[in-house]
Amino acid sequence: MSALASVHSGQEARLLVAQERRKQPLRASVQSALELFFRDLEGHDAEGVYDMVIGQVEQAMLESIMQHTRSNQTRAAEVLGINRSTLRKKLKLHGML
Repeated sequence: MSALASVHSGQEARLLVAQERRKQPLRASVQSALELFFRDLEGHDAEGVYDMVIGQVEQAMLESIMQHTRSNQTRAAEVLGINRSTLRKKLKLHGML
């Protein structure tokens, strides 16, 4: 493979990755954040990653939804596809009530 073909192939690969990232921006953001998290561990063991990620993503989601719905809990629950009591429980859990 010539150097020009190799550069072109590399550019195509980066373009495909960028296109996939735009299709799934949340997934790509979480994956990038986790890659940084594990890199920063510098060989140390990680524990409780599932709860950490779910908690962080859930809180960010709730904050965005509540802002989007102007703190209307009924509408926020509808947008999320959960019942209002579940939403209230999650808002309390994250100190948002």
